[in-house]
Amino acid sequence: MIKNQIARAQRGFTLIELMIVVAIIGILAAIAIPLYQDYVTRSRWSDNFQTVGQLKQAIAECVQNQAGSFTAPMDCGVMPGTATTGLIGGGYLPAGAVAPTGKFLTSVATTAGTGMITLTGNAQAGACAVTLTPVTSAAAATIVWNAVNTVCGRTKTGIGT
Repeated sequence: MIKNQIARAQRGFTLIELMIVVAIIGILAAIAIPLYQDYVTRSRWSDNFQTVGQLKQAIAECVQNQAGSFTAPMDCGVMPGTATTGLIGGGYLPAGAVAPTGKFLTSVATTAGTGMITLTGNAQAGACAVTLTPVTSAAAATIVWNAVNTVCGRTKTGIGT
């Protein structure tokens, strides 16, 4: 009798025990994989926002030097401009500067007269579009960039609701 108990104890896992373990792993994977994919997409958007950092700084300096005006005497929203106009002509971007490009961006565009920057992500970044709108204080001492995401949710870009 003792031999039977020892032999039974050494057989290993039963089928039901293995099925329970597989089910638990499946449930955890079903929860974790989508969260991880959203996390990766948000990190790609973080890279996109850093890519346009120099452009944001150039627009902010241009507006501040013009006492809060985006258009007078020069248009701070013209990107990157030419040798005589826009952010290059004003000395806010180096000569020969072009629109920022990034590994996860398909395009970066600015809106003349407002300084808005529109970033369009590629498929790896969820093919989302985000608009960064500069808002100045009355004294043009500060500039805040409001980000709006109308295409994708917060889980994709980290912006929006």
